[in-house]
Order: sequence, then structure tokens, then C-alpha cells
Amino acid sequence: MTLLYAAYIILTGLLFLFLSPYLLLYLGATGRWGDHLRERLGFVGRVKRRMPAGLPRIWIHAVSLGEVRVAASIVEILKRRMPECSVIVSTTTPHGRESAQKQFGPDIPVIYAPIDLAFCVQKALRAIRPDVMVFLETEIWPAWLFEARRMGIKTALINGRISVRSIDAYRRLRPFMRQVLARVDAFSMILEEDARRLITMGAPPKRVEINGNAKYDGLASAANPGVEPEMRRLLNLKPGDKTIVAGSTRRGEEAMILQAYVDICKSLPDMVLIIAPRHVERAAGICEMVRQHGLTCVLRTRIPDREAEGPPRVVVMDTFGELFNIYSVATIAFCGASLVPLGGQNPLEPAAWGKAIVYGPSMEDFQDATAILEAADAGIRVSGVEELTKRVLGLLSNLEALTALGMRARDAVRKHQGASVQQAKVIQRLAGQEVRHPPQAWETSNPLKKERR
Repeated sequence: MTLLYAAYIILTGLLFLFLSPYLLLYLGATGRWGDHLRERLGFVGRVKRRMPAGLPRIWIHAVSLGEVRVAASIVEILKRRMPECSVIVSTTTPHGRESAQKQFGPDIPVIYAPIDLAFCVQKALRAIRPDVMVFLETEIWPAWLFEARRMGIKTALINGRISVRSIDAYRRLRPFMRQVLARVDAFSMILEEDARRLITMGAPPKRVEINGNAKYDGLASAANPGVEPEMRRLLNLKPGDKTIVAGSTRRGEEAMILQAYVDICKSLPDMVLIIAPRHVERAAGICEMVRQHGLTCVLRTRIPDREAEGPPRVVVMDTFGELFNIYSVATIAFCGASLVPLGGQNPLEPAAWGKAIVYGPSMEDFQDATAILEAADAGIRVSGVEELTKRVLGLLSNLEALTALGMRARDAVRKHQGASVQQAKVIQRLAGQEVRHPPQAWETSNPLKKERR
């Protein structure tokens, strides 16, 4: 145990003791997470009894819905390459847990991840005893990594990414992060930029490799043509209705989208806008904002199931997990969190449906996805509300060009599949299974190597 890790244990333990009375009051008042508090504290014995007997045993931590989809594509590959392995999946959010249970069914246990406190992590790891502990994307938890290393459990950061917005905070903690990252056996990063940032945080370069983004695997096949007619029926949309779907919007962004929509409707009064906020609890407030703009509005769950009613001018989604299918009805898709400086949302989801895609200037969290689209001349970046309005009107004035734009986007998605296989190979190697032609460590071609010398 290092001095910095000892300090981390003490600080997090004291913080937990200080906050625990408030946590208990919150749970008593709301009942939220109460049934699963035991799992968060590391008591996963009941899950252990449901674990398949196969080996190696692989524990994959997927925070929420997006990471669960990545986990699903990787698990599918692992089961083909290591049919005797057993898998357990942990999540952090209730929506992630629900999604994982639906995705994996009864054969793969799903639990809430233990809090990153030494005693909680120790208890969970002793109960599950994984051979390999896998963290997805940016999940770097000191107690998990230190305790797993102490127990001889192999660890990996898979489909890893380090955003531009978070790197400065990590660098300020570099002495501690270097010790934490030294406990990780393999880093499988999405982009070269992610690898560079990780190494500047203190990761051992010989353990870092680049294998692409598994989040994009399976998108093309998931875009089922039979979904669109059903979604149009649910939303009371006719086949010819033109729609803008604004996906995963964030606070402060809806007002800008509505401003653009009002201007668009001056030329196209029958245009329908569907807003899917990133946090559905904001849906009622967004509806009120829409009405203040003089527009009719309805929540997704309150759309009358009668075709005679016709589509409302604006639909605000108040359901979770439907956005991918909602993109099927889009004439134009807008990726949220991009007009505000929050890193954007995945533009390849609407691309998989063959939709024209527009996004704002802030797409830092999806640089690889925007690069794929822009290289294919299939993604449109706008600087603000005025350009958003202009580009949407321009696209809708030339439907042939709009359709061609969507087809290029769909083709771009189909050409960038296969990262799940490379990510799964990293796990397979850590599990002691033979992998043909293992990739070289990134250090062999690392431009930072000379700089360090």
C-alpha cells in the first residue's frame, strides 16, 4: 500500500462516514436504491450463487446504457472465442441495470457496482473472484484497481477514452494517477489522442494500445427497417411528415433549438420537432418552454393513440431508452450537448439509420465519430443557431441531396465495424487464452517516446 493510496482510503472512508446519515435519510424518504444498497456496499453473495461455473470468470463494469451496449458487443465476441467463460456485469445507474438485465437475460448476472471504498470493493471481489476485471471507457477507480492487483486479479480499461475536458483534472493528480494506472494490466484505447492523454496521466506506455470504438459495432444491424412504421404510429406521424429529432439535448440547448425551429417553421410550417433531453426528468419543464414560444407541445407518454389527432408540433420525450429508435423517423437529426460545451452525443446512431446529421461545435467526446462522418462528407457542423437554421432549411430544399447525405452516413457506419473483436482479444489475452497475432504496444510507434528520452 502506498502513502497516497492510504490517504485516499482515509479520505474516502471519512467522507462516507460523514455522508452516511444523510444517505440513509434520503433512502428512507425516497426508497431509491434501497433494495440494492447491500450490493453497493459489496454484499453480492446472492449473485455469487447464480454465477455460471465456467472459467475464466470475467467481471465487466458498464456504468450506464451506452456502456452496456459496448459490453454486449464485447461479450458476444468473448462467448464465441471462449465458450467456457462466465461473465458478470455491474452498472452504476438504475437505467443501466435495467438495460443490462434486458440485454443479457438470466444467463449473465447483473449487479450494482460497489462503492469505491476499500472494504466494499474487497468484499465484492472476494465473493465474485474474477480472473479478469474489465472497466469500460473512463472508469478509473483507485480502490478497485489497488485491491484487484493485491488479490492477483488482472485488470483492463477497455474501449478507453480520456476527454479533452477531463484531462487537466487528471494531470493535476498525476502522482496519484501514476500509481493507480500502474495497477492496470492493459489499456485498450479508442483513439491515438486518448492514448496520448492517458500516457501524460502516467500510464505505462507498453501497456497501451489503440483498437477503435466498440460502441459503433452493431449499430448498422440494429437499425431495423421495421421500426420506423411502428415509431410513426406511436408518434402519430404520417409517412410524409418531415421531422427534426434533437437527441440527448442538455440544459440551455433547448432554447437555442426552439429559436431555430421557430425560424424554420416560417418557411416550413408543418415541420415536426422531437426533443429527447438527456435527462428525462426535465421533460415537463421543456414542454413549458415550448409553450412560451407559442408552440403546441405534448409529452411522448401523453400522445393520444388516434391517427385522427395528427402530430403535435413539438414532442418532448419523457421515456428512457427510445432515442435510437426515434432516430428512425428523423428527416434531419441533431446531436445534442454540442451547442453547449458538453462534448456532444454519438452521431453514428442516427447515421446508422441513413439520416442527415447536424451537430454544434462541441463534439470533443466523439472526435472519432465526427471524423468518420466528415471524412465521408456525411456530417454537418454548425457554429450556432443562425447556421443551424440556414443548414436545415438548405437541406430540406434539396431532398435528393439530403437523401444522399444520409446514405453516405450509413455507409460510413458500415465501414467502421470490428472494434469489438480487438477489444475482446485484450480480455482474452489477460485471461491466459491464446490470441493469434496480438497487437503491438502503442509505445513502438509512440511519438512521445522520443520526447520522454
